[in-house]
Amino acid sequence: MTTSGDGGFTPSRNLRHLQPSATIAVTQEASRRRAAGENIIDLSAGEPDFATPRPIAERGIRAIQDGKTHYPPNNGILDLRAAVARHLSVLSGGRPVNADNIVVSTGAKQALFNTCFVLFGPNDAVLIPSPAWVSYPQMVHLARGEPVLVPGDPEFGLKVSVKDLEAATDANTRGVLLCSPNNPTGAVYTHGELRAIVEWTAKRDLWLIADEIYRLIHFAPGPAPSVLDLPDELLGRVVVIYGVSKTYAMTGWRIGFALAPPEVAKSIAALQSHVTSGASHPAQFAAAAAFGDERVERDVHRMVERFGRRREMVVSYFREHLPGMEFVEPLGAFYFFFRADSCFHGDVQDAVAFCQRLIVDEGVALVPGEAFGDARWVRLSFAASEGDIGEALVRIARFINGLLQVKEAAAAGAARG
Repeated sequence: MTTSGDGGFTPSRNLRHLQPSATIAVTQEASRRRAAGENIIDLSAGEPDFATPRPIAERGIRAIQDGKTHYPPNNGILDLRAAVARHLSVLSGGRPVNADNIVVSTGAKQALFNTCFVLFGPNDAVLIPSPAWVSYPQMVHLARGEPVLVPGDPEFGLKVSVKDLEAATDANTRGVLLCSPNNPTGAVYTHGELRAIVEWTAKRDLWLIADEIYRLIHFAPGPAPSVLDLPDELLGRVVVIYGVSKTYAMTGWRIGFALAPPEVAKSIAALQSHVTSGASHPAQFAAAAAFGDERVERDVHRMVERFGRRREMVVSYFREHLPGMEFVEPLGAFYFFFRADSCFHGDVQDAVAFCQRLIVDEGVALVPGEAFGDARWVRLSFAASEGDIGEALVRIARFINGLLQVKEAAAAGAARG
């Protein structure tokens, strides 16, 4: 049987705002060019370049060998939920964390989607500090809500304050979706900043979804500040998103978590039971091995140290070779966010055109800021080898300086004319 055309297909209204992931699109384009024989350095993906620590992988293999390949409990195996509860408790100074309030999902992305779908509905406005990860607005749209991007202050590391959130609030506002350490900027909210935001959301009876997937990738002593460092009385309307993908180099294992108030956790689990059921059974046993094993903790420490060295490479290079380029100094995660509009000229008028020209002219793949809500900025991921990062920085500087020279020559010609 053969078909032609789209068969009259019209997407449902559920998808009227849906757009493909821009970050995945850039990664796929880089892979396509590399397969065609081009020398491409891909600094677009938000994925650690390290292997999953061996004790975790071995536990996953053993789970398969032990026959843990049947349907798991919908909300997650107790071994994993208890391990996550202990881990989060230790990170936040021993505060009690109830494993019954944790739902395991197929990656933190599903945990986020489940939470948005449970908490928000038609006409509910959700404040999202911007720039923001590409999927946040899409998830709110899929829940029939209205994402409201709240621009961060460049003088404040592109973070938002309570004043910014208050100015964007109206009668339809139902929640806030906050990421710290932040993707795409690498900015980290301090304990005081988090407390101010949580106190404000509590006062206004708003939900706060705190995406803390990068919490342990923090370039200062200890884990990044968390809403779980705050008193219980402030957390009645807070959902924490966590997972193993980034810190433990387990992106492909697809295990994430939502820690939520009891009734919200039950609703998330009920929704999940009709969408995917429980996450991969052997992957859950592997993820449980990520927590509390000294060998894994040593591996994580080494990975974070490597990320820190790469961070210093990028920051130092920009300061020395591109001193006029504004950027957010990353204090967490593995992203470097720089402002490129100072060199926009001619056919390069936004970050999309900048990144398209960069991959063609110099073979470096970065993600344009349009994906995150601001066409002036570009995201570089330093989750790549030091060799690739070093070579990419040389190419990026050559490209930017070339654009600046053309722009300056055009301005000089216009002045003479």
